[in-house]
Amino acid sequence: MTQNLGHMLEDGTISDGDFARIAGLVRAMTGIDLQPHKRAMVAARLAKRLRATGISSVSEYCSRLENGTAGAEKDHFVNAYTTNMTRFNREEHHFEHLAEHTLPALIDKARRGGRVRIWSAGCSSGEEPYGLAFHVLDLCPDAHKYDIKILATDIDLEILDRAATGHYPRMSTETLDAKQASAYFEPVQGKTDQMSVVGAARNLIAFRQLNLHGDWPFSGKFDVIICRNVAIYFDVPTQSKLWRRFGEALTDDGSLFIGHSEGIDADNADRFETVGRGVFKTTRAHQKSAGNGKSLEMGKAV
Repeated sequence: MTQNLGHMLEDGTISDGDFARIAGLVRAMTGIDLQPHKRAMVAARLAKRLRATGISSVSEYCSRLENGTAGAEKDHFVNAYTTNMTRFNREEHHFEHLAEHTLPALIDKARRGGRVRIWSAGCSSGEEPYGLAFHVLDLCPDAHKYDIKILATDIDLEILDRAATGHYPRMSTETLDAKQASAYFEPVQGKTDQMSVVGAARNLIAFRQLNLHGDWPFSGKFDVIICRNVAIYFDVPTQSKLWRRFGEALTDDGSLFIGHSEGIDADNADRFETVGRGVFKTTRAHQKSAGNGKSLEMGKAV
């Protein structure tokens, strides 16, 4: 990369054509819709990837991604344009709903020999699936005896590796209930400012890479799917497809949790009924009525 090109990109300057090409690649690979106001971010992150690879032009870099010769750089590219921002107990009302209304019946199902599956889709650095595991263990300390599993997926391999370690700064546990912070963390040896998730919680979770925009390599259905503040980065058709696929992946009485600024579109409204703020259950019919003009948004029917 010439020094001039690098400085231009790092300064947030990118041509219309290069922006369109990068945005198209991101959309095709991840479903994320990069709007023009993201130009400076796109340019800065592109500059880092060109510098890391030693490729001297945006055109050559894009061509390698498009023709499949980029190798591992494809993952680095995807990681560069995905956002990972979370914390323990984020949108606390969802965890309250789980603890009070959703998990008790699922724990009872498991104790009667049933299969319970929970999916944290877009799990980022792991606070969400670990938080789910804590609530399961609160209600069922002997959860290891039953068929209860949490699938935690993300497109970003680097963030998944970090999540799988289960290590967090001590201060990050402060957003948890004090009893959970005490029960489910232990100090990391030799690191007084780091805490580690205990094995009982780790053992409930399987971390896997998965692109929500691609194939989903599982056939069993989920009792709960939690996908919060992910769909807001997709365009409307991609969001609609995601809600449909989630509806198809849930059990007949399954629950879907979405972010506070996300909503179920009219084409999928009849797949779900609102049961809480950003909480939906699948309808028995699992079928939509054409032209009903109804949508479900932020926990309300409108």
